[in-house]
Amino acid sequence: MQALILASGRGTRMGELTSDTPKPLLQVAGKSLIEHKLEALPSAVDEVVVVVGYQGDAIKECFRDESHGRRIVYVQQEILDGTAKGVWAAKDVLHDRFLVLMGDDLYCREDMECCILTPDWSMVVAPVGAMGAGGRVEVDQRGVITGIEEGDHEGRPGLVGTNLFVLDTRFFDMPPVPKAPGSEEYGLPQTAVMISTAEAIPFHAIETRFWHQVTSPEDLIEAEKRLSVVK
Repeated sequence: MQALILASGRGTRMGELTSDTPKPLLQVAGKSLIEHKLEALPSAVDEVVVVVGYQGDAIKECFRDESHGRRIVYVQQEILDGTAKGVWAAKDVLHDRFLVLMGDDLYCREDMECCILTPDWSMVVAPVGAMGAGGRVEVDQRGVITGIEEGDHEGRPGLVGTNLFVLDTRFFDMPPVPKAPGSEEYGLPQTAVMISTAEAIPFHAIETRFWHQVTSPEDLIEAEKRLSVVK
């Protein structure tokens, strides 16, 4: 099975930390963000596809063509226009079912294994007690994802996506869709929901055991704390 890691963005909210370093190579607990993912990949994964963009050569130099006994293949996302387009950049090298992870967020092996063992498509979600603006994942009584509600959720509880998926090549049956109306960024969860609905592909929501989103320098500090507790 393949794992697709989207590692093309700069991470502008990280400020000067990403002036000379791509965000996936920022360090947490003595390892880069992307190395944490490579170490956590389940044994079912035998090949890793990394989508690079901003300072992609630094990532290639760091890991070259192998990590933890797995072959690494690189593809370039020329225009940084969203996560759905990042997956599309790897269309020619992906086959069958594949795991999708962000190059910056931290995940655990158990969540990945659960996605792989779940039939059809899946996305790991996290419950939030009081949501703000963003995408709220909608699920039915069977735990199947039915939509992504964008907007300000005014402190209501809900589910947010972690951008950890298992998909398959049916993802390429339809073109990507914008993250929100009028947006120039094409969203991976929004595209996956559209295709799963159109083609009647069950798209399962799996509640996370561990996920840490990294969007700011403060998130790196918090990640150090959380990882020390997990270990």
